[in-house]
Amino acid sequence: MDRALEFVGNHPFLFGILAVLAVLFFTIENKRSGRKISPNTLGMMVNSQNAQLIDIRAKKKFNDGYIQGSRNIPFTELKNRLEEIRAIEQPVIIICDIGVQAGAAVQMIGKENVYRLEGGVNGWQSGGMPLVGLKDAKPKNKGKAKPNLNK
Repeated sequence: MDRALEFVGNHPFLFGILAVLAVLFFTIENKRSGRKISPNTLGMMVNSQNAQLIDIRAKKKFNDGYIQGSRNIPFTELKNRLEEIRAIEQPVIIICDIGVQAGAAVQMIGKENVYRLEGGVNGWQSGGMPLVGLKDAKPKNKGKAKPNLNK
């Protein structure tokens, strides 16, 4: 740690360039992957602006559980339906598993009022929000004896 501080003290110009490059990287990356909204903001946008939710996960994952009000357009079909999405006048919120693929979809759509859900469905569930159609989880050790922890 002392050597790192010594390096910064001896090379402030290099450290300054590194800091500027880091800020530029994160700024450009954020713009490239689209504007993101939090799970709480999603509900407000749906209620106040009639935002349209588009889930780009595969049909099987969508059927396992989805955010209420969303419709499924798998990422593989997105290119063929770009004009349909661009024609939507309300804000559009793109949903995927963790928010990464949605960033690529937002960039592909290339429209001003298109957002991605921060954290995707995983972020939604982490916030304690429910999914529609979520199948009941079955215990993994069904039919097996429970492990004895008192050995």
